[in-house]
Order: sequence, then structure tokens, then C-alpha cells
Amino acid sequence: MLRKSSFGFGAIAAAELLAPDSRAAADSPLAPKRTDFPAKAKQVIFIFLQGGPSHIETFDPKPELKKWDGKLLPNSFREFDLAQTNTADGKLMGPIFPFHKRGDSGIEISTLFPLIAKHADNMAVIRSCYHESFIHGAAVTIMSSGTVLLGHPSVGAWVTYGLGSESDNLPGYVAMTDEAFTNGVACFTSGFLPAIYQGTHLRTEGAPIMNLTPLKELAGGRQRTLINQINQWNARHRDSRRGDSRLDARIANYELAFRMQTAAPDLINIADETKATRDLYGIDADETKKFGGMCLLARRMVERGVRYVHLASSGWDAHGDCKGNHESNAKKVDRPIAGLLSDLKQRGLLDETLVVWAGEFGRTPIMQGNRGRDHHPYGFSAWMAGGGIRGGQVIGATDEFGFHAVEDRVHANDLHATMLSLLGLDHETLTYLFEGRERRLTDVGGSYDLFRRLVG
Repeated sequence: MLRKSSFGFGAIAAAELLAPDSRAAADSPLAPKRTDFPAKAKQVIFIFLQGGPSHIETFDPKPELKKWDGKLLPNSFREFDLAQTNTADGKLMGPIFPFHKRGDSGIEISTLFPLIAKHADNMAVIRSCYHESFIHGAAVTIMSSGTVLLGHPSVGAWVTYGLGSESDNLPGYVAMTDEAFTNGVACFTSGFLPAIYQGTHLRTEGAPIMNLTPLKELAGGRQRTLINQINQWNARHRDSRRGDSRLDARIANYELAFRMQTAAPDLINIADETKATRDLYGIDADETKKFGGMCLLARRMVERGVRYVHLASSGWDAHGDCKGNHESNAKKVDRPIAGLLSDLKQRGLLDETLVVWAGEFGRTPIMQGNRGRDHHPYGFSAWMAGGGIRGGQVIGATDEFGFHAVEDRVHANDLHATMLSLLGLDHETLTYLFEGRERRLTDVGGSYDLFRRLVG
């Protein structure tokens, strides 16, 4: 046996010597993983409008509500359960912006988003979203992690846990905002999942990533020696504290930071982008510069294998002057988002990139203050594009005033189940044992109905 197999020992040794990188990749928690079934999409760009954009002013036309502008709510609606909504003496407020049919599909979209509306045939508009929380913090938590409870993993953390990353030199999950995240790190937290799945926050003021240039004192391999020593100390510290995934994440982050010093400068250097591309995103215009830069970086990230990109636009909480608030904010994001869709499409990336647009809730049909609207989680809109979905369709409906989702209702858990399904992940089997229970993003909810509509 030894005589006949002796040549094989050399091959085993050679494989060990020649493939340390592949072995390390296989051991990495962010190594690409198999899907549960064929995936429609490979990555996600989640555009989140913090504060709650009004569905009545954006993607859910309500001509009947316009007839009731300034009138009291009919008695038939007072019987509904509208917690924390003033239905006793509140006056209805009609849609502020007109709606027009767009594209060959004829989807009605308001004049607030004239450039996004040009992509109607690539979009599936969902007019029947809902959940249970009227408050910003809890509503953002539901939309970002599927529950009102803090400490649960965000959607992006679940996605990278389930699929890993296709980039060795960049984070698998990145988050950016034009101002501040409503719930801070909780918007992109890893929760009870291992800390390696935490989203990486890229700044939108100054350098997106700090300390990318190595110190000249660490040239000539000295930085590698330093990191090896730091990792050795961290590993010793970790071994005496089993079960704390933050220490594994710290070691992995030192390694990733070392590799990012080569890859990240190329990512954030947009000097190689053409003037046409810069104009597409509005990079050189004051109103659209910041969010346009975020959208352009999102495209450059998915090109380089980043799995999940979370983009947050702030300031949509229109308790007063809904018209002025929404006009101002729409001007900041309309061109960048439309530019992102166009750019992804012309580069052949839209088919494999799922773009999701949503806020934490909509706005009430009842007027608040000086022509404003209050929070409204009982029926609101979202849309998806790319990622293998069938565009040019409207899913679900609210009642004639926009109070309740009444047709093909889509809970936040259903939205998340659909996102996972488009990525080839079964939301019912993507679980993690925590406090004695197999937890999942969709908890005990989540339906495949929306997924079937989107791809059918």
C-alpha cells in the first residue's frame, strides 16, 4: 500500500503549500455560500427614506381623497382601528401632487419623482405594505430587522450570514446616510449574529474611509508584522473568553482593513468616471451631490462584490408643510436614484442587483398642523426593481382614502421573506440559535406570495 500510494503524499504536501489562501477563504465566515435554490439576484441596494414618505404623494394615487379635501372623515372610517390617529375632528387632505401614467405599463406615479418615473417598466410598485408601529424608532427597527425588539440582526446581516460576500478586499455589508441613522448602529447591526456580519458605516463627509494610507514607518512588510502580532494577542485574549464573537470580528477586521488599503482607494476614487456618468447621478450639482455620490459608490460596490448596501435619505418626517418637505427631499434623491437604475441597467448589473425603495411607514390621509401629515403604518408603498423581478406591475392596494392596506397585503416580514427568496435563501430555514430558540429574520411570519407575484 505504501509503495503504490507514495506518490500521492507529495501531491498532498504540494496542495497544502500551494493553496493556503483557498483554505483560509473556506474557513472565513464571509466566504461565498451556496443558495437554497437558484437565486434571481446576487446583491441588494436598499434605499431607505427615513421619516416616512407619504404614499399618497408618491406611488399611491387617491382621486377619491382629493374630492374630500378639507372635509371630516366619513363615519364609515371611524369604525376602523386607527390607533394614535385623530379621526374625531381631523380633516382629510387630498393628494398634493398630480399622478400620471408612466411607461408602457401605465403605472401611476406622482410628479414628485419625474426621473424615477421613467423606470416604471422596470419597477414593481407595492401599494399594500403595513406593520404595527406608529413610532419612528420601532418602525425603523421593524423595517430593518423584522421586529420592534432591539438587538436583532438587520436584513443585511442576515443576508451576509446566509450568503457570505463575493469580495475579499471590501466589507460584505456597507451602510451610508446623508445625515444620521434614525436608530444609529441598530439600523445595520449584526444583533445576536456573530459580529463579523455587522454593517460597515462609510462616511459621506470627508474621506468615506479613514486611515487608508499606511504610515511610512510601517513600509517594507513592517505593517504585516505588526498586524500578525496584534492578531496573536487578540487570539490569546479570545481563547480565554469563548463565545464572544466580537473578538473574532476584531481579528477579521484587522485583516480586512489591511487588504482594504489596496482595494478601497480604487473604490472611492471616482475620477475615472466619465462626465456623462457624473451628470447621470448629479454629482456636480449642489442639491444632488451627496446622495448622488452615495448612489454612485453603491454601484461601484456591487460591481466589486459587496453583497448588501444600505443607503439612508433623511428628513421625510412631514408633520407640517408636506408639500415643501417632500419637494425639497425629492430633489435630492430623484436624479441619483434614477441615475443608479439607468447605470445598473446599461452595465448589465440590474438583472443581478435587487434595488428596494421604502420608508418606515407612510403618512396619514388626515391633515396635521399646517398642511402636514402624521405617521401611518397601516398602509404605505414600497417598490423593487432589478434582481430578476418582473417590472411594470402594481401589487396590492389601500382603500380609497389610503388608510388601510386592503388587497394583497404585504407585512414587513413578507417584504423581507421576498428579499431573501430573490437571493436564493429560504427565510424559514435561515436560522440562528439564540437563547434556546432558532431565530430568523421573519420570526413566525413571512409569506412567499409576493415573491411569486414578482417573478411570475
